[in-house]
Amino acid sequence: MSAKGTRSRWLPAAALAVVAGAGLQLLPASAAAAPAGRQPATSAEATAMAQQVAQQLTAVDEQIHQAEITVAGEQKSASAAATQAAAAQAAVEVYAPQLRAIAQGYTTSSHSRMAAFLTSSSASDLVQQLTTLDVIADRTGAVIAQVAAAQQAAAKAKATADAAEARAAASLATLQQQKKQLQDTAASYQATFNRLTAAQQAVVTNAVAGPTVQFSMSSLPPAPNATVAAIIQAALKQLGKPYVYGASGPDGFDCSGLTMYAFAAAGIAIPHTAAGQATLGTTVARADLQPGDLVFFYSPISHVGIYIGNGMMVHARTFGKPLAVTSVDQGGYALAKRLVP
Repeated sequence: MSAKGTRSRWLPAAALAVVAGAGLQLLPASAAAAPAGRQPATSAEATAMAQQVAQQLTAVDEQIHQAEITVAGEQKSASAAATQAAAAQAAVEVYAPQLRAIAQGYTTSSHSRMAAFLTSSSASDLVQQLTTLDVIADRTGAVIAQVAAAQQAAAKAKATADAAEARAAASLATLQQQKKQLQDTAASYQATFNRLTAAQQAVVTNAVAGPTVQFSMSSLPPAPNATVAAIIQAALKQLGKPYVYGASGPDGFDCSGLTMYAFAAAGIAIPHTAAGQATLGTTVARADLQPGDLVFFYSPISHVGIYIGNGMMVHARTFGKPLAVTSVDQGGYALAKRLVP
């Protein structure tokens, strides 16, 4: 492809601004990337920019996953708060009959006290009647105090529910905007990537997602236990399926969706984010990797794969590339975790 052809069709710098405008922390730009606002001058520079954008898209994909978890939590909190508000209001309604009785009593309270003076047969009888009226008054005051407390609790619960609902709604709107921007940017990236030569595409894919390696099941080292064997088998059965944003199978996967799917096949639940998965298990050194370990990439963590032995891992690589087995030794290697002893 000529440099002129590459320049005329390259992803505009504005597409990167769209992603950055989503308020997400993107990975640092590579040193080879063209300055903002300038089109790449050579095919080599275009290839470097494609590599940068592909890596950024993977990072944004991961960050949106985390945002989805946050929104889901806020929606759950809003629902719980609404339930508490309804329960608090129901508690207030319980006092309605007593309040009506008290209201009626107030209209006759002065008459009751006067009647006590008029009908009492003795001083002691008068004291007894007045004492009874005072007890009733105290009880009335207690009921009113309880109603007031219940009303305050209901008002506070409703305010909490309203605030939680507002946060969830705002977060959801922001998330939907970010996802739309990601999808638009990914589409622009993919269209440009498709216009690179096969050699240039290979450079980008190998740099971002590692070169595909040939292997046979018989050449893999034995799994340390049946659980790990089930995890690896579940992951390898997905080879060739497409990378799909936010997907966890069975027809497509993103990186953490594949690892979540494979571990679930062995009865182990892990979150659908690479960053969340990186908080689990025990850290292991690169030299101590064994089949079934999770391997993580970039800082902050935004990609994950499953180590299968002999320096290889299976992972959902990046936009436009199917699930594959590649070398674990690729750019951005960060750490590894062992979830299954």
